Amino acid sequence: MNYNTTEAFAQELDQKDPLKEFRNEFLFPKNQDGKPQLYLCGNSLGLQPQQTANYIQKELQDWANYGVNGHTEAEHAWMPYHEFLSESMAKIVGAKPHEVIVMNTLTVNLHLMMVSFYEPKGKRNKIIIEADAFPSDKYAVESQLKFHNIDPAEGLLLWKPRPGEYTCRTEDLEQLLETHKDEVALVMIGSTNYYTGQAFNLKAITKLGHKHGAKVGFDLAHGAGNIQPDLHNTNADFAVWCTYKYLNSGPGSLGGCFVHERHANSPKLKRFVGWWGHDKSTRFNMRKDFKPMPGAEGWQLSNPPILSMAAIRASLDVFERAGFDNLRQKSKQLTGYLAYLVEELNNPNIRIITPSHPDERGCQLSFQIKGANKSVFDALSKANVVADWREPDVIRIAPTPLYNSYTDVYTFIQRLKQVLA
Repeated sequence: MNYNTTEAFAQELDQKDPLKEFRNEFLFPKNQDGKPQLYLCGNSLGLQPQQTANYIQKELQDWANYGVNGHTEAEHAWMPYHEFLSESMAKIVGAKPHEVIVMNTLTVNLHLMMVSFYEPKGKRNKIIIEADAFPSDKYAVESQLKFHNIDPAEGLLLWKPRPGEYTCRTEDLEQLLETHKDEVALVMIGSTNYYTGQAFNLKAITKLGHKHGAKVGFDLAHGAGNIQPDLHNTNADFAVWCTYKYLNSGPGSLGGCFVHERHANSPKLKRFVGWWGHDKSTRFNMRKDFKPMPGAEGWQLSNPPILSMAAIRASLDVFERAGFDNLRQKSKQLTGYLAYLVEELNNPNIRIITPSHPDERGCQLSFQIKGANKSVFDALSKANVVADWREPDVIRIAPTPLYNSYTDVYTFIQRLKQVLA
């Protein structure tokens, strides 16, 4: 798309946007003066869909009306409630419905997956993550290494950017795997890096990991609802994600988990189990030995929190109507417009460290601020912009296609100009 810097151009793009009406389905926070904030922080916490309250209230009312019988008699019976989410969630992450389950939270799911897919044997005991992985991922894999009596200083391999660069190159991962032949048990990468916004080539990473005999998994915390990871065709062994960022399910809401169908009924995989993963036809016999349900459902531990799932269902229903392919197309244009306007500023104090190619990023752009000066971010906050600061020197801006507009992007640049002036 050929962009220009005028406000009229942004307004014209909004008028032509086939998804523009979805903005009206979200609640925007307001400042102390009652003015809606310029919200560009969906990569940290998504906005609340207007219908979420109704979806939750419905379950509260059914609880009041039915009590325990709501498990079978509520309009959306609680017993199979997680099944109402699987098809829509599968579309968002590019999986088959039986490969996906909504359960627990992200790091809990990551640990459960590593129980099954990290199997250190002899010298094949190392885990690869990206050097600037989200801290929780690093803590999780380090603790798994320690659990197996492996020193993280020896067992953890970091996929690093080259000196003077901020993003990772696939050929360097290939070299890392080649250097540590027969030593890597697991490659576990964040699909979209939280700091730089770089979206990795998941299929290429999976192919490399499998070529060298390792299992491969992904953390989609910044990918689910943002990029299309195409998990089934990527051939990854597993993936985990949260739903409170781009999937707009509310703070601390449940996460999601993918297990490729080739592992659906594998008796060799170790796993931590709970009764909700047991064959549902005999689950309530209570005294049967554990028999896992096929697919990702077999990794469930406990019966699900319905109120959290109701919020997820409310958001997924919006995604279903919008169509994820449509959202991704708008996202590329919206973030492309933001990148264009930032570059037009020609300001030596601001540098975009997110890849420039639309296929190598989601909606987030990360701006490095010269001198690690947080004053620019603080001034933007005073200018009613909700963004995100990450140490040591990055502002993250994420125009989200479901509810952000081209005019939002234009307005942000005008406020940034005022701050810089």
